Amino acid sequence: MTSKIQEWNKKIDHVTREFTERFADLSKDEITRKPNAESWSVAENLQHLIVVNESYFPLFNQVKQGTYKPPFVAKIPLLVNVMGKLILKSVAPSRRKKLKTFSIWEPSQAKVQGDVLKEFNKQQTILKTWIDNLQDKIQKDTIIASPANQSVVYTLEKAIDIIVTHEQRHLNQAIEAFDTIFENQYKLDI
Repeated sequence: MTSKIQEWNKKIDHVTREFTERFADLSKDEITRKPNAESWSVAENLQHLIVVNESYFPLFNQVKQGTYKPPFVAKIPLLVNVMGKLILKSVAPSRRKKLKTFSIWEPSQAKVQGDVLKEFNKQQTILKTWIDNLQDKIQKDTIIASPANQSVVYTLEKAIDIIVTHEQRHLNQAIEAFDTIFENQYKLDI
């Protein structure tokens, strides 16, 4: 399990470093600019990750405290395995199909106004701490429900795989958004 946690932490650090290196020098206008009406800005991608990841923290706390009660559907092993695999596949960075997020995970324009990159970096440290603190629960194949839908269940290990993979997907989307804006700006300047 230690090697799996190290792998997650390495991926989290990579995403954090990439966001910081690529976008730390952007102005507020640049980080919040959308490439088009259907796409998110770099800041919205960051805010979405913050909102999604933080939605798991109360659940992680309940699991750690031993007070978490999984829904009835968690007693169906086949459902737990299938759900986890489907969700993980749906957030894969290589998947080109856009998905509509749950409303509770929509980025908030109000929160995008602050230093969203600094907030994201801080939250990444908290996420890694939670992963370290949940090692025993991960090893016990603890089953949880998605914070967005109690009918969607998967193991705690799969949840962290989903979170980490989801971050890479949104890093790629943020890079694409910025590249599109830069390309469009370059065409206007010619």
